[in-house]
Amino acid sequence: MPNHLIHETSPYLLQHAHNPVDWHPWGPQALEKAQQEQKPIFLSIGYAACHWCHVMEHESFSDTETAAILNEHFVSIKVDREERPDLDGIYMNAVVTMTGQGGWPMSVFLTPNGEPFYGGTYFPPVRRHGMPAFREVLLSAARAWENDRAEIVRAGQSLAEHIASLTRWNTDPAHTLRPGLLEQLTQSLLGSYDWTQGGWGRAPRFPQPMSIEYLLLRSARGEKRALDAANHNLRIMSRGGMYDVVGGGFHRYSTDDRWLAPHFEKMLYDNAQLARAYLHAYQLTGNVDFRDTCTETLDFILRELTDPLGGFYSSLDADSEGHEGLFYIWSPEDLAEVLAPLGLLERFQQVYDLPQGGNFGPRFILQRRADLPDLASALDLNPDTLRQELRSAHLALLQARSVRPRPATDDKVLVSWNALALVTFAEAARALHRPDYLAAAQKNAAFLLSALHPTDRLLRSWRAGQAHLDAYLEDYAGLILGLLALYQSDPDPRWYSAALSLMDEMQAGYADPAGGFFDTRADAAPLISRPKDYQDNATPSGNALAAQAMLLLAEYSGSADLRERAESALAALQEAFVRHPTAFGQWLAAAHLALEPVRQVALVGNPADPALQKLVDVLWSTYRPNLVAAISAFPPSLSAPALLADRPPRYGNATAYVCQGFVCLQPISTPEELAAQLAT
Repeated sequence: MPNHLIHETSPYLLQHAHNPVDWHPWGPQALEKAQQEQKPIFLSIGYAACHWCHVMEHESFSDTETAAILNEHFVSIKVDREERPDLDGIYMNAVVTMTGQGGWPMSVFLTPNGEPFYGGTYFPPVRRHGMPAFREVLLSAARAWENDRAEIVRAGQSLAEHIASLTRWNTDPAHTLRPGLLEQLTQSLLGSYDWTQGGWGRAPRFPQPMSIEYLLLRSARGEKRALDAANHNLRIMSRGGMYDVVGGGFHRYSTDDRWLAPHFEKMLYDNAQLARAYLHAYQLTGNVDFRDTCTETLDFILRELTDPLGGFYSSLDADSEGHEGLFYIWSPEDLAEVLAPLGLLERFQQVYDLPQGGNFGPRFILQRRADLPDLASALDLNPDTLRQELRSAHLALLQARSVRPRPATDDKVLVSWNALALVTFAEAARALHRPDYLAAAQKNAAFLLSALHPTDRLLRSWRAGQAHLDAYLEDYAGLILGLLALYQSDPDPRWYSAALSLMDEMQAGYADPAGGFFDTRADAAPLISRPKDYQDNATPSGNALAAQAMLLLAEYSGSADLRERAESALAALQEAFVRHPTAFGQWLAAAHLALEPVRQVALVGNPADPALQKLVDVLWSTYRPNLVAAISAFPPSLSAPALLADRPPRYGNATAYVCQGFVCLQPISTPEELAAQLAT
């Protein structure tokens, strides 16, 4: 007999729809039931690709005795954190406050009013490693509610007030962005960088694509140590382990310091952001291995995470056949069976670290011994020859792996995660001359604007033909950035017009008069606090994306109001950036956009004229981070950016106007002249 989750679309919720637990989705029905019956709420938050979520589902939520305790004493609510980041953020703050740490599955006990009074993460079915048994936790919480209700309510209200206080920013209007801020941020990042293993912090090691992006931004301004650190981290991660050398794409994080043994789920947001970092590093350095890592990752997304209608799926599970990582690891016999007939086994053993007895139980996670140029030199091979041999080996292994039982796919489409991928596909399309990437970006944008913006507002999630849940700030701001990236690769004014329209909706529905934006719409159902997150986590915060989107649109439109709002938010948080730079990676990029000069380029001419395309090619011939471009026939459409106004072709030829603050240099018509102006 299914429970109340059976009509949901989230794969994570549907995984629990046949539990004996009387699960409810978050909503009026469950909340009213808790109020009417005066029962505490047991709130469980997780996501489809989460290994320990599967473990707890199997051990506890499928157990009839545990379910009986939950059904008797609690109203049980299940939430997909990816669909409801507002609930996840609020109650994660509560769990971290209570216990000092958080994670998923998240287990939180609430009063009927939604105030948290106890929480944790995974609880085992029996006492283990110092953790109490889940049934013991349930019975203890039930007894406390019966015997100490007044104290629990008081404590819950106090904790709810603390959580609400976290949304308040320092908005002193006297604060302005400091001129030396960017140098401080660079030194702060470099000062905590691990020059031995790469990255920041100890195991588990999470990739930090936003921090790497900031170092690449500074590299483009000539800061060598920033480029050294970015190169170092990118090289180490791409050797394998956390990176899937066979099929492309990155796993969620490394459980060890050597980036070898990953937590095997693959998330769209990681792969979108990391592919972009590798793209930019390739543009800066010309390192073809960075290019290959970028394209292999984007090809993985196209192959395994793309819906026929154009949306990108959320994730691949960590588990297959009941075991974490089984899909991705290899026995010695597996490798010999596939590679020996091709004459590639010996070369593979020379390149990959395959210790006797395995490096993941008796099997292997594939990780190269060193960088490819160094390996080629040691083997006295041309690097391109070695790359080709490895491509052949990887393709053979990919074909062999394709017959294995696959990890489950979370095939819901989330706007903000899709927006991250849209940016990367659009940028890679123009930088690498990949029409297939441009087609993917165009199809994705069209899908998001139709399927997830059916009426007067953007929605968050789509699956199997159904879109639901109001969008969050990160969805609006992320999609604006995605559309602006696509507009620069495909100068169709509808992309720019849609970005402007979304900005108007975002400001109307999410703006906080005290500064910044709330994460939820003004007309959203009330929670114990209206969330206003500002730290970047695995994905950029909505407010950081909003600041960046306002700054970019200000460059296109000349809007002083958008720039002032963005700079005010940046100034309010700049001290936190310096103290904790890895927690504000997207904000650092926004600060760079605010403080460094931005080149505005208007290109006008006949779209079919090869001379116009030659000018476009100059724009994207190298990494130019603080550049916005508008490309149009003349006269431009009424919906085109103000940057194109009063910029006619010179003598009927394709013409480029290079501007800063809408003040332009002499218009020019040759690629050589454009390159010279951009280089000054």
